[in-house]
Amino acid sequence: MQFEKEVERALKKVGIKKIKLEKPPNPKFGDISFPCFELAKGKNPTEVAKEIAEKIKPKGLIAKVEAVGPYVNFFINNEKFCKEAIKQMIKKDFGKGKKKGKALVEHTSINPNASPHVGRARNAIIGDCIVRVLKFYGYDVETHYFVNDVGKQIAMLVLAAKKKKKISFDELLDMYIKINAELISNASLEKEVFELLKKLENGDEKTIKLFEKVCKIAINGQTKILNELGIKYDYFDFESKYIKSKKLKEIIEKLKKKRKIKKAKDGRLLVDLSNYNLPMREPYVAITRANGTSLYILRDIAYTIDKVKRAKKNVVVLGEDHKLYFQQIKAILDMLGYKAPEVVHYSFVLLQTGKMSTRKGNIVLLTDFMKEAREKAKNEIIKRNPNIDEKELEKLSKIIGYGALKYSILRVSPDKNVVFSWDEALNFEGESAPYIQYTYVRAKRILEKAKKVKAGKIKFQSKHEIKLIKKMFEFPTIVENISKEYNIHALAKYAYDLANLFNNFYENVNVIKEEDKDKRYSRTLLLKAYMNLIEKVLSLLGINTPSFM
Repeated sequence: MQFEKEVERALKKVGIKKIKLEKPPNPKFGDISFPCFELAKGKNPTEVAKEIAEKIKPKGLIAKVEAVGPYVNFFINNEKFCKEAIKQMIKKDFGKGKKKGKALVEHTSINPNASPHVGRARNAIIGDCIVRVLKFYGYDVETHYFVNDVGKQIAMLVLAAKKKKKISFDELLDMYIKINAELISNASLEKEVFELLKKLENGDEKTIKLFEKVCKIAINGQTKILNELGIKYDYFDFESKYIKSKKLKEIIEKLKKKRKIKKAKDGRLLVDLSNYNLPMREPYVAITRANGTSLYILRDIAYTIDKVKRAKKNVVVLGEDHKLYFQQIKAILDMLGYKAPEVVHYSFVLLQTGKMSTRKGNIVLLTDFMKEAREKAKNEIIKRNPNIDEKELEKLSKIIGYGALKYSILRVSPDKNVVFSWDEALNFEGESAPYIQYTYVRAKRILEKAKKVKAGKIKFQSKHEIKLIKKMFEFPTIVENISKEYNIHALAKYAYDLANLFNNFYENVNVIKEEDKDKRYSRTLLLKAYMNLIEKVLSLLGINTPSFM
């Protein structure tokens, strides 16, 4: 930001080399502060702040400099700042990052055994938002989906599918729940499941085709649902690719050379993690079965190494129940000389009865949730537009309903559980997507009426204009922070803060009826910039903007 650069230059001119600026907690303390604690070195930091403030003369964007306690506070020249800011913000590419290297994001990776439930959708929604932000910030992003097509859960479904000639995606969930129940009462079925896995690993063609058939039905069905929400993938990476891979043996040999492999009494190979202080009873993790075949963790390590080689920036989205597992992966990768991907862990969307489980069947399917989102959105739309065309109603219900669903999940910090409420999600006056979307529509309506506004000088004086412009100009910094920290809930909060400031502007400042032509022109520019920005912010959240509401 230009103002920060001017503050840094001013501080350097008075002999300060090490500069760390802060944003004051209260606007009355200025727009940027320089703390003098480190600079004081035995002196009174309050006196040091006074000395610095007296040496700096207001110039350019710096309107005023004052010392308050151990801080030097800088106040921006609002008139100059707003004039320059609006010129930048009116551009379509405002906030967009310059070209960077390749980034790879792996997310969703639901077991291909049934229709996804709402809890699992949080992974996809978070991952998609991260992908959108990284792309906007300038990364060439690949989106990957790791398909666990050779696990026990898939083998169970394959066993259930043997009795059927034709299988539809919608049948998979019931089949999976039933086979789980049968396994509890029939121990011999467990043996059949592992026999199927053994045949698969031994390359039995008939078994391989059965697994591929079931997996394809599941993946096609799951991705169709997620595509409806605007969530897409570039690559589907199949775990089965690594069953016979030479890379597994290479990993084991490298670990043996480093003396990190221990053989258990039953023949399993264990990796010694004692140097990593992980929260485990025993400092060992198995990477093969007793018969020498690989376990999921070994195949995942091989897959992760492939990902790391593809892109310098690697991100993976995992449930909080995978925290220890990821620490184990990270430790083994470190032994092998590889840096682990950056991880974003998320908590769950809970039912009142507790955590959702596909195995037990106590779930809310994402498809049912999406249908409910559309229906509830339709009811709200009809209240406001009783004569709306049926096609427009269908289109608008998706934009508002899906937006409400996504925003309710994204606004919560990933490390906290989401307690979903439709009343809150579709509240046109609360912290919700419809509330934010409506500000876009309001701005659009005013601009449609202001088509004949003539160009003039740029002039902003109202505190409502200035507050909104300052908040809007934070956008590039918000994007940069999220691209590094993945705190996507901050983007959702930013959208809500923008909407609040816009509504204050809307309620207190005239545009069409303003008599001063320069003010009227300036305010139409602000409306255009706001529409451009709020559409952009919502798009990064994976939410569309409606043409009317």
